[in-house]
Amino acid sequence: MLIKDFYKIQSITPIDTNTIHASIRLNKNHDVFHGHFPGNPVTPGVCMIQTIKEITQTQVNSLLFLQNISNVKFTALINPNINPDLTLELSLNQENNTVKVKNITKFTDGTIALKYNGTFVKK
Repeated sequence: MLIKDFYKIQSITPIDTNTIHASIRLNKNHDVFHGHFPGNPVTPGVCMIQTIKEITQTQVNSLLFLQNISNVKFTALINPNINPDLTLELSLNQENNTVKVKNITKFTDGTIALKYNGTFVKK
C-alpha cells in the first residue's frame, strides 16, 4: 500500500470472471485528511485512483503502472467522517500487458461517488 493505513480492505467478492466488488473502510484519522482539508476532510481523487490500482493489482497478481485515464468523474465528496465505508465495483479486462478498468465507487446507501475508466500496464 503506497499510502500506509489510508484504507483497509473489508472484503473482495468475485461477481463473475471479470468483475469484483471490493468493500473498503477509509481511515478517518489518516494524516492526509488533516491537510485535505482541515476541519472538513475530503478524500483526494489521486488517493482513490491509487486505491483502484492497488485493488486491481491484487486481482491480476502483478504490479501496475497507470497508462491513461479515459474518464474520471467525482459525483460526491468522499468525507471519511460521514462515509468511511465504500464499495468499489471493478470490471477488469486484461489484454496482453494491459488491464482496462471500469470502476464505480459507491457509499453504503448506494450513492455513486466516483466513476473511473482507465488502463494500467503490467510491470
